[in-house]
Amino acid sequence: MSRPGAVVRALLAAARRHARKTGRVARWEVSRTTGTVDRKTAALGAVALLLTVGVAAGGLFAGGVALDDDIYAVAVSPDSPYHDPVSDSTPLEAVPVGAPGADVYVDDRDPTDREATVSVADTRKGQAALGAFRSAVERHNTQLLLAEENQSAAFPVGVTLSYVERASERVGASDGAAGAGGDGGDGEADAGGAGPGGAGDGSGGSGPAAGDGSGDGLGVPDFGGVAGPLFGGQPTGSPAEISPPFPFSSLVLAFAFLVPMNFVIQAYGSTVLNERINRRGELLLVAPLSPGDIVAGKTLPYAAVALLATALIAAGVGGGPLSVAAVFPIALVFLASTFVGAMFARSFKELTFVTVTVSVTLTTYAFVPAIFATVTPIALISPLTIVVRDLQGEAVVLGEYLFSTGPFYLTAATLFAMGVGVYREEDMFTQRSVPLKFLDALAVRLHRPRDVALLSALSIPFVFVAELLGVALLFALPQAAAVVGLLVIVAVVEEIAKGVAIFAGFHQSRFERDLPTALKLGALSGAGFFLAEKATAIVQVVGLGSLPLGQAAFGTAGVGAEFGPALGLALLALPLLLHVVTAAVGAVGATRGWRAWTATLLVAMAIHFAYDLTVVSVLG
Repeated sequence: MSRPGAVVRALLAAARRHARKTGRVARWEVSRTTGTVDRKTAALGAVALLLTVGVAAGGLFAGGVALDDDIYAVAVSPDSPYHDPVSDSTPLEAVPVGAPGADVYVDDRDPTDREATVSVADTRKGQAALGAFRSAVERHNTQLLLAEENQSAAFPVGVTLSYVERASERVGASDGAAGAGGDGGDGEADAGGAGPGGAGDGSGGSGPAAGDGSGDGLGVPDFGGVAGPLFGGQPTGSPAEISPPFPFSSLVLAFAFLVPMNFVIQAYGSTVLNERINRRGELLLVAPLSPGDIVAGKTLPYAAVALLATALIAAGVGGGPLSVAAVFPIALVFLASTFVGAMFARSFKELTFVTVTVSVTLTTYAFVPAIFATVTPIALISPLTIVVRDLQGEAVVLGEYLFSTGPFYLTAATLFAMGVGVYREEDMFTQRSVPLKFLDALAVRLHRPRDVALLSALSIPFVFVAELLGVALLFALPQAAAVVGLLVIVAVVEEIAKGVAIFAGFHQSRFERDLPTALKLGALSGAGFFLAEKATAIVQVVGLGSLPLGQAAFGTAGVGAEFGPALGLALLALPLLLHVVTAAVGAVGATRGWRAWTATLLVAMAIHFAYDLTVVSVLG
């Protein structure tokens, strides 16, 4: 009975030792970094950060930047009831009557009369100005009606929108508010009709409700307070007020959360690369510390800063712990990618290219899918969608959170492991090219043939991220073209992922360059990839498997339930055979160098694409 207790005590003691070592390196990193930053640099960094937060806050509180401020001139008298709508409109500028060059002229000789004559300049700009003027008058009328005490009289018809799944067979219609349903007169203001303060929008109307009457549907963001202008959209109210949510929210969220991380990774990447210049990091290498302890200690302060910034921004936009938990794995990938880039780069110029590439790629991955936050399960591949749901007060189940953030956690862990593998003298202080250092990072993990299967399995997070991004980017294309394009992406990404570890092993002379070894490594790589790939069955939890692109990207999950156990097992064995065969084809070429590997890799991609296209065509 004492043996398990002794094992636990030994593990706890080891954990405490690693924690002490990591903390010692972290304290050294903080003191060294703060000691090398002068006051002028710190002040400039603080100003840049404040400007970043200020611009984000401006978009949050003001609903975005007004790029169309005062672009149309409207000649209107200060006594006219039309003057207030013009003054309150962002794109309109009120100018004195008779002013030359106006786009719209309002002839309102009798201010007590609600009618006016409106003339427009005979130009394209004048026509656009007329549309902006009409919208301003309508908006002003709506605001006056909202100020009325009797809202039932001001808005006799109300509408509530509820988005339903496309598969629903019936969509009912219902009146959303107090008034019963007859058609009323259209009180919508126009340039030559009812003026400001005129009749309200009494047009009859109805909105779609849930198809089966149960009220279940896809919610539309409806944020109050300061977040209202940020997320836009109006799902309830009079028919004239109904508008869909605008994806500007995704852009602002990506900007607010991700831009501060760029400051963090710039400092982090610089300190890692500094260790490699003039052998400055040699003292750490000879210290009684493992590479893992050193990297963890150097990374800890920057991860803490990223976590603090994420928490502050989440609190600023009304989010909670769920928002922080959703964004923090993105910060980890930022740091991990920068660490690997700093270990591979030969100069600060190359490091700058790496950090810019990381920033653009991760921002695109976070932004593009979040555009569809209220439309499709595809949006859940971006953790920002979890943030949007948190701001809406919607519940997020564990499966959805893992689907959204799991690839980020796995990617960060794999990248850190890759970087730690080359945290050694022969890689840190040499000027080898980036591709060669990448092969070194893989080869250092290859001690026996079965390690190829492990590296192939560890490539799944990168494959998963690439395929999910492909789904998001191709989603708007016609289905036939999108499926073919996605199958090409799948074939290219998966064959490279399965073959690169094998090529690294042969290139670094870890294995014998003969046919039996190549076939053995191909079989191990294909099997490892296949077993790890089955973990993507989590896409069924979030409903991505119901989409044609999801089915094309993630294979035959759930096929056994549809076709029966026997056929299901057969269809499950076919992907295993495919991965083994194509990996073996690439491995044969890898024994002869990179040109032969490239040629056989193209053959493997063609086989993979042909198989996937056949499966999609047969199974639909």
